[in-house]
Amino acid sequence: MLKKKIVNVQTNEEIIVDLTQDEIFEVESARAEAEAKAEAQAQASAKTATDKAALLAKLGITEDEARLLLL
Repeated sequence: MLKKKIVNVQTNEEIIVDLTQDEIFEVESARAEAEAKAEAQAQASAKTATDKAALLAKLGITEDEARLLLL
């Protein structure tokens, strides 16, 4: 069971309680959304790297040679 800590800043009292079903749903939804976003970023990065390699191969130059052209 997921728990949360509630702190009374005036008394410094700490209480640990179980999350409600709604709070658990929010946490799981946020976690799933973050994982989906990370996966999408990884796929976009992989596609960019693949596209870059394909273009360099098509041009018949290395990455270092391409950098020289952009200076």
